[in-house]
Amino acid sequence: MGACCSNGPKDRVDPKEADLGIIGLSKDEQAQEYGGQHRPGKSIELVSPDFVLFTETAEKIRGETEETNRLYDVRGPFKYDPLKLDGTTRELRELQIVENGAQYYGFWNPVTKQRDGPGVMLWHDGSRYDGAWAGNKANGKGRLIHADGDIYEGDWLNDKASGKGIYTHQDGAVYEGDWEEDRQHGKGVEKWPDGSRYEGDYYEGKKQGFGKFKWADGSEYEGEFYENNIHGKGRYKWADERIYDGQWSNNKMEGYGVFTWSDGKKYTGEYVDDKKHGKGVLEWPDGRKYDGEWMNGKQNGTGYYTSASGATQLAEWKDGKRVRWISGDNGGKEGGSAQQPDSGAKGQVQDQD
Repeated sequence: MGACCSNGPKDRVDPKEADLGIIGLSKDEQAQEYGGQHRPGKSIELVSPDFVLFTETAEKIRGETEETNRLYDVRGPFKYDPLKLDGTTRELRELQIVENGAQYYGFWNPVTKQRDGPGVMLWHDGSRYDGAWAGNKANGKGRLIHADGDIYEGDWLNDKASGKGIYTHQDGAVYEGDWEEDRQHGKGVEKWPDGSRYEGDYYEGKKQGFGKFKWADGSEYEGEFYENNIHGKGRYKWADERIYDGQWSNNKMEGYGVFTWSDGKKYTGEYVDDKKHGKGVLEWPDGRKYDGEWMNGKQNGTGYYTSASGATQLAEWKDGKRVRWISGDNGGKEGGSAQQPDSGAKGQVQDQD
């Protein structure tokens, strides 16, 4: 496998012609190839004369598995940054066996005897890396096609994804954003094939901080996350227009919040484990209101009930039903049960990298 390459660096360009940069290209052509326009009298950074040979050969190298080769062809050749003549001695060497039986084709530093500059690494499991090297490690811009079909393209630091990068999963899920030590860390956007989308903060590979998550069914949440869970302060809107704005703990309404229904009902108060629990006020569109104690989502204890006509009375409640009036009696003509479930948020926001 692999193409035949030179056993060492090609003859260097004559110093008088070095300002051509890439052999065979004029100044204007080189400027067009790598951005910008040449201005007479302005110096151009010189590119290693072996760089063209390297890129042409790298495109022809085939990996160990058909799937990796297919993905390489679909993505197309990796666009390497030009190897500048920066004073560092580098040699282009043919494809050869390196540590762990992997194969490497690219540039070496003959002084340190380490991979340095653009290069291709092929592993027995089918994985393939195209990109920059320094000190025998992936450093700079590069693309890794994993044996399982996942692909990362972006910045590398000492063999780990660090900086900006895009990770594409075989199933179509994509993350684009910040990386540190091979983990999502900083700001990022994650998208799934079903249309779900998250945009926000990541910490050590998990959604953590402030973010916005939208599910395929139209439900959406905007607020705080902790270790991939809805946790802290946030606003959740269901597909049927119900809205909860308040405190959360591990994907459940927990603490103080305001819950509104599409028909105009509104609850303001405390929650425990996704249920009204503690002190709270439930208001109906017709003017009725319950202001009192709750337990497990139902009126329980004492509370003031206000009728649609505006009369307010204190009563005792149990499991959502009035047991007795404590002050006055309206003849039981107007009930005050409030057992409509709130329904908590979706389950844990799963980590899909």
